[in-house]
Formats: sequence, C-alpha cells, structure tokens
Amino acid sequence: MNPLFFFAVLLLVFILSGIRIVYEYKRALKFRFGKYVKTLNPGLRWIIPLVETIQKVDIRVITINIVSQEVMTEDNVPCSIDGVVFFRINDPEKAVLEVEEYNFAITQLSQAALRDVCGKVELDTILSKREEMGNNIKITVEKETSGWGIDIIDVKIKDIQLPENMRRMMANQAEAERSRRARVILAQAEEQAAGALLRAGKMIDDSPSAIKLRLYQTLSNIAAEKNSTILFPFPEEAIHRSAK
Repeated sequence: MNPLFFFAVLLLVFILSGIRIVYEYKRALKFRFGKYVKTLNPGLRWIIPLVETIQKVDIRVITINIVSQEVMTEDNVPCSIDGVVFFRINDPEKAVLEVEEYNFAITQLSQAALRDVCGKVELDTILSKREEMGNNIKITVEKETSGWGIDIIDVKIKDIQLPENMRRMMANQAEAERSRRARVILAQAEEQAAGALLRAGKMIDDSPSAIKLRLYQTLSNIAAEKNSTILFPFPEEAIHRSAK
C-alpha cells in the first residue's frame, strides 16, 4: 500500500472524527485535557480528537416536576403537595463548572423550598393563594441558583391532596356557605318585594284612578275564566268616594 495514501486516509479519519455539530438550542463547552477552554456556539465545529472533548448544554426552557411532598401546615393540617419548576440556563459555563448535576440540584432545592414555604402558612392560604406560594418558592430557589448561571422562570403548585376527613369537612363547610348565601338572597328578594308592595299601596291610596285601574284589572282576570258572573251591589262611583 502506498504510504502516502495510507497517511491521507489516516488524516481524513482524524479530521472527520473531530467534527461536531452544535444545534441552535444548545451550547458546547470545550475541554482540552480536562481544562475548560471556551464555549462553542451553534454550527459545525471541530475539536482535536483524543485531546479535546465537549459537553453540550441545552439552553431551552427546562421543566422539572416536584414530586409530591408531605407537608404539615402552620395550622397542623397534613397534606401532600406537588409542583413544577421552569428554568433556563443563561450561563452554560457556570451551570457545568459550578454544580455537578444542575437538574438534580434544582429538584432537591425545589422540594425543600416547597416544604419550607408551605409549612409556614395555613391551609386556607395554600388553597387560595397558589400563585403567591409558587412565587415564594421561586424566590427561595433563586437565592441558591443565582451563582450557577441558571434562571428560575416560574414555579407552579399543581395539586394539593388532603386527608379524607379534611375533604369531608371542607365539603360540609362549602355546602353551609352556599345555604347561607341562598337564605341571604331570599331575604333580600322578600325585602325588595315588600318595598314594591308598599309603594304600590301608597300609590293606590293617593290616586282614585289607580284604584279604578286595579279594579278593571281584577275584573279582567276573573273574566278570563269565562265561567263567572260578576254583580256589583253598589255603584262604581261609591268606590271612588270611599277612596277619598
């Protein structure tokens, strides 16, 4: 075999083995003999085989679930709470060099922050202010990850599981509240109806014409049945005089 051809083949293999492709949504950290050199941007890149290596980092928004955590609230109610964390790596160098596994680290921090934040408030606060609770967890996690080149975008509380007896008590409380509101609405309606009747009575007392119109309306309602005979034992004018 021609030595020149053999050398050309080895050189081609050497060059091809050093080619790397970095996608648009990733960054690649280049290491030479284990020492960080620089961060490679997206595109076709080449490294020295056997001398240099790369570690790719995804810079898109990453989602991590917070597994269900057993929490004892401030008012001594046990509950299970889970959530989700959204974060993005804004400094790949720090994310790789400052922490061993940032996914695992953020997961552990989020679980601890969830237990800490939710354990300092009452159950009603957790149920009614989920957005605020998630923001408090986010602030707690951000304090630890700010030096890792990681931006915590948001933390959401997904589900809150309560003991069976607590769910029954809350259902009874909600039913009692609905019943109370219904009674209040009924009382308000009766009050409004009584006021309307009072105003109508005063109008009739002050106006003979109103009495006459009311009389005609009553006669019309009776006549609609077509099975009644109406007799007046006194003249219609007597009604007017008595109203005066």
